[in-house]
Amino acid sequence: MRVMVTGGGTGGHVYPALAVVDELSSNGIWRTSRNEIAWVGVAGNIEQEIIQRAGLRFYAVSSGALRGANPLQALSSIAHLVQGRRQAFGFIREFKPEVVLATGGYVSAPLVLAAHKSRVPVLILLPDIEPGMAVRYLARMAQKVTVSFPEVARYFQPGKVLVTGYPVRPVLFSLTKYQARAELQLHPEGTVLLVLGGSRGARSINNAVSAMLPKILPLADIVHLCGREDYPALQEQRKALPHTQQARYQLYPYLHDQMPAALAAADLVVARAGAATLAEFPAVGLPAILVPYPFAGRHQQMNADFMASHGAGLVLADDALAEHLEPTVLDLLQDASRLREMSRAARAMAMPHAAHAVAEALQNLAKGGKDAR
Repeated sequence: MRVMVTGGGTGGHVYPALAVVDELSSNGIWRTSRNEIAWVGVAGNIEQEIIQRAGLRFYAVSSGALRGANPLQALSSIAHLVQGRRQAFGFIREFKPEVVLATGGYVSAPLVLAAHKSRVPVLILLPDIEPGMAVRYLARMAQKVTVSFPEVARYFQPGKVLVTGYPVRPVLFSLTKYQARAELQLHPEGTVLLVLGGSRGARSINNAVSAMLPKILPLADIVHLCGREDYPALQEQRKALPHTQQARYQLYPYLHDQMPAALAAADLVVARAGAATLAEFPAVGLPAILVPYPFAGRHQQMNADFMASHGAGLVLADDALAEHLEPTVLDLLQDASRLREMSRAARAMAMPHAAHAVAEALQNLAKGGKDAR
C-alpha cells in the first residue's frame, strides 16, 4: 500500500501520524514498507526534522496559515496554498499514492486539495478534542475522519467518522518507570516533575518554572524541555544553582528518541494542552497541570478541559502561571494519594489499539472497501 502523509507545525500533528507509519511498516498484515510511505510538509518546520530522523521520504510543499492573519498575510498565505496545491499534484503524479493520511492544520491543505482532485482517497486523523478551521474545511473532501473520543464525532457527518483513539508510540505502553529513569540517569526512587512547552518551548511556562526552582528541587528531580530559544538563558541559571540542585535539574532544548522515557519517568507534568496530551499522558498514566496556549484558538482549552473533566489533570490559565503554578505543583508533589488517583484516571483514557485501527481504515480506503464509500 502506497501512502502519503501530511500534517505538521507541531509535534501533536506529527507523532500520531508517525505512530500509524510505524504500525504500517512493522506489522506485516498491511504489506507496506517504509519505502512506500512519503511525507508532505513545509520545509523548515518541526516536522521536517522529525520525519527525516525517522528515515521517511520528505516532499517540501508551500503553504500558509489563515487563522489570525491580517489581510496582507492572508493574501500571501492564499498564494502559498495555490502554489502548494500545484506542487502536491506533482508529488502525487510522481509517488502514486493509493491513500492519503492527513492530521490537519494548514500544512495538510495542499495535499488534501490535490488528492481530492486526483481522486485519491483521504483519511483525516483528528488529534484534538475539537476540529480547527482547516480540519472542518478539509473534512468535506475526506472519505473518513478518525477521532480520538466519541465526544468528537458530533462535529462530522455520522457515516464519515470512526472512533479509533489517538495513535501513540507503542513503547509508551511497555516502558516501565524504572527503565525510563535508568535511561535518563534519574534516581529510581523519589519524585520526578516533567516540564514541556511543546516542540518549540513555551516562554511563560519557562519563566514560571525558572522562578520556582529553589522551592521545587528539594522535593523532586525536574526534567525540563524548554525549547531552543530559551535554552541558553536557562542553562546559565542552571549553572548558578548549588551543585546538588544542578544534579536534580535536567534541562534540554528538545528530546527526540528519549521523549518516551521522559514521559514514563515522570510523576507529574506541566505542559501546554496540545493534541498529544490526550493520548501520550494517558498511555503512561501521567497526571498533568495543563496550561492552554491562549493564541491557539479554542482547541487547547478544549483539550485541557476534557482531561480535567476525566480527573486526569488540572487547568491553569497562562496569565495565572506566575502566581499559581508554584503552589499548585507543591500541593500535588506532596499529595501522593491524589497523584495516584489522577494517574489511574489518565490511564483509563488510554486506547492502545488506535494505530492499528487507523491503519485498517487506510487499507480499506486504499482497496476501495466499505470505508471508502
